[in-house]
Amino acid sequence: MQHIFKQGTNNDKPVLLLLHGTGGNEHDLLSLADIVDPEASVLSVRGNVLENGMPRFFKRLAEGIFDEEDLIFRTNELNAFLDEASSKYEFDRQNILAIGYSNGANIAASLLFHFKDALKGAILHHPMVPRRGMILPDLTGTEVFIAAGTNDPICPQRESVDLQQLLEDANAKVAVQWVNTGHQLTMAEVEAAKQWYQQTFK
Repeated sequence: MQHIFKQGTNNDKPVLLLLHGTGGNEHDLLSLADIVDPEASVLSVRGNVLENGMPRFFKRLAEGIFDEEDLIFRTNELNAFLDEASSKYEFDRQNILAIGYSNGANIAASLLFHFKDALKGAILHHPMVPRRGMILPDLTGTEVFIAAGTNDPICPQRESVDLQQLLEDANAKVAVQWVNTGHQLTMAEVEAAKQWYQQTFK
């Protein structure tokens, strides 16, 4: 997978896995990582799927309707890539924190839904429930921050509420920040995520 790896100054910090939204790329969220933790190593990945020329992490059938078969395939692909990257760049595979926006948040949530140890934690900006009707792995010890817009036309409030419930039912610890906005990524929610991160990963 096309990606950027930046070695941090503190190897004890989680590696920040950056996952862009539809039409983004591996450069989009680098400034976010600098805000959340300038000392952490960064692995920023570009999605392998193109939708009308726009990179995504998995296919969808329509707005808000995921291609479940492709989602499962791409989730496995990303998880395998994390195995390879941790070996290549010599970082702790058990110490990855995903920061995802929109489509990137959805693939990060899918990693949590499918793999017990794929991520130590996740910051999910405007996520949806990746799959319904499945049994999640035991996510004890996994820390998740969800930022959701009260007026988000793409990601209804119910999606974030349900996602929180499903993750908590799997024993993850979840914090939710509601912002009075639509689907855009705002500095207010980035600052809230930073505050959560600093308290959670001291």
